[in-house]
Amino acid sequence: MPQWLCNQLMRAFLKKDRRQIKLLTDCWYFYRTKSVDAHNSGDDNEFKLTGGHNAPQQT
Repeated sequence: MPQWLCNQLMRAFLKKDRRQIKLLTDCWYFYRTKSVDAHNSGDDNEFKLTGGHNAPQQT
């Protein structure tokens, strides 16, 4: 799991923000599903979050 996602999940749990927890959990399962599907299909174009994504950057 990417570190930025771990940090956001931790913050959401501490704030008891159920909406944010659900959103982040859905994002994680979507990411995992895409990664597994790309790996199983033999595609070299595996879905990866790289520098162009909209995730908040750590400072």
